[in-house]
Amino acid sequence: MKNTLNPRLLTLLCFMLAAALIRILNVAQLSPISNFTPLGAMALFSGAYFSTRWKAFAFPLITLFISDLLINAVIYQGRYGIIYEGWYWVYGIFALIVFYGKVLLQKINVKNVVLVAVIATLSHWVLSDGSVWLSGGIDLRTGLPLTRDWTGFVQCLTQGAPFMRNFLAGTLAYSALLFGGFEVLKMRFPKLAVAE
Repeated sequence: MKNTLNPRLLTLLCFMLAAALIRILNVAQLSPISNFTPLGAMALFSGAYFSTRWKAFAFPLITLFISDLLINAVIYQGRYGIIYEGWYWVYGIFALIVFYGKVLLQKINVKNVVLVAVIATLSHWVLSDGSVWLSGGIDLRTGLPLTRDWTGFVQCLTQGAPFMRNFLAGTLAYSALLFGGFEVLKMRFPKLAVAE
């Protein structure tokens, strides 16, 4: 008996690869919008469509890792070493976003995808900027370390708000492409509806 790859799995992996390439182009400043990346959408998409839990988490995190290595080696020319400081926070946050896709996107429709994209973005904003604050981030107004109180935390969130807005825009735009594109393909090719 010949063992062949499921067409759904191959299609999902192609979508993930495309998202990673778009991320690399964005970091290379080929996009004028900072933090307008497909990462949030990729994590939600993976959680929603990969039926096997390990695949849902492994594929976007491996894709993130490989694109991080390429970005650090090629674009930043090793300036930050193999991988950037605090990477484990970022990977943990994206694992949480995959979890949102797996749990909150049981039914794929525009309303649900938008709602979960907003939840994912807010989580990303608070957790990633919280990690900056906890690790002694800088107050961009004064150049001094952020204070270890509510005021410092709010200042850190305020500084991150423009990035959060762009992350939300990217997550919504790329979710439309990933989810919409895959749903259209599923209608055209019914084999893609069969879980991998």
